[in-house]
Amino acid sequence: MNVKNFLISGIVGGLVNFLLGWVLYGMLFKDLYPQNENMNLMFIFLGCMTLGLFIAYIFSKWAHIRNPVTGMKAGATIGIFNSLSMNFFMYSGMEVNYQNMALDIAISTFIGTIMGAAVALTCNKLK
Repeated sequence: MNVKNFLISGIVGGLVNFLLGWVLYGMLFKDLYPQNENMNLMFIFLGCMTLGLFIAYIFSKWAHIRNPVTGMKAGATIGIFNSLSMNFFMYSGMEVNYQNMALDIAISTFIGTIMGAAVALTCNKLK
């Protein structure tokens, strides 16, 4: 595994995640999760970077994914499983809103799809 490729593609994936999350969760679907005055943007950014680096690690170390279409498929798969896991944990302590859960899973899967393409394309360009 080339560490430079892993880091750069992971950062690109994290930035894509952060920006798409801002547009989708912060602007288009802002009522899905109402604003919290205690929200820490730095932790949101770090979470996005972590997922971007995780996808880049999988793509570069294990799966050797460099094709954007394959990256989209793998990113969608990772996105849906990550979203399902997070929603199950989140709703374990509150009343379940199935409409919000389904919308969040769809948004996260979309973001994962675009992240996967971005990470794969970046890996391909850096090879």
